[in-house]
Amino acid sequence: MRFIDKLERKYGRYGIENLTMYIIISYVLGYALMYINPSALSMLSLNVTKILQGQVWRLITWIVYPPSTSSPLWFVIAILFFYYPISASLEHTWGKFKFTLYILSGMIFTVIAAFILHFVMGGVLDGLGGIIFSTYYISLSIFLAYSLTYPDMTVLLMFVIPVKMKWMSIVYVLIVMYNVVSDIMSGAWFMALPIIASLLNFVIFFLGTRDFNRYNPKEIHRKNEFKRAVNGGSKTVPFPGNSNAVTKHKCAVCGRTEKDDPNLEFRFCSKCNGNYEYCQDHLYTHIHKK
Repeated sequence: MRFIDKLERKYGRYGIENLTMYIIISYVLGYALMYINPSALSMLSLNVTKILQGQVWRLITWIVYPPSTSSPLWFVIAILFFYYPISASLEHTWGKFKFTLYILSGMIFTVIAAFILHFVMGGVLDGLGGIIFSTYYISLSIFLAYSLTYPDMTVLLMFVIPVKMKWMSIVYVLIVMYNVVSDIMSGAWFMALPIIASLLNFVIFFLGTRDFNRYNPKEIHRKNEFKRAVNGGSKTVPFPGNSNAVTKHKCAVCGRTEKDDPNLEFRFCSKCNGNYEYCQDHLYTHIHKK
């Protein structure tokens, strides 16, 4: 059993439902404060000096500080048509606990980096907390996670050009690497530290533990096809301890039945070629069977 699975068994009830919506609401609030009351927004940034002086709310409220962008309108469009759908999809695929852990770990690493930078630089950069430390690269880590989970998913770049997620992620990774190397080479290493810290969750979850490899839809489908072949393709599953009892529902992706969780809901997909039934977690995230 992997470490993250153990955490889920013990603390799974603490996963935050619809975490994506809360993050988006924080972005909207941040942009509203930027135009309505900038001084109030400055009271929320990740300023370690102020935190050590007692303003501990900054440990959490810094996520409200909106990522720097030259066009807030474009950022809002990106949230509505891109960021929210992929985040919601990941939350449904991984489950609320793993998705919550992924996001919160990125935020915790960012806070740790802020404290490291404070003590190394003597706090001279704390006034730039809202500029140096934001959720921009944490949002990027969500994009990278989605691209590894759904590498062959096609999106419309600028709403026109079809591009697969895996190619977009490669471009973004190259851009991030260029920014990190450029900052270090120019002596502005302190600008590279927040980038690395914000993406540590991605590095640990995927490159370190590979914990989410089994959540890749293709891998799930392959394992499920193997199970169906072994079971002779039957859609009914005997209950343990009772050879005569069978299930009425079975998800074609994860294989769960109403016996696993009586609260699970199941639906047939009208877009799949055949009678394939899915649980509520995979109804909108599975790959349609042609």
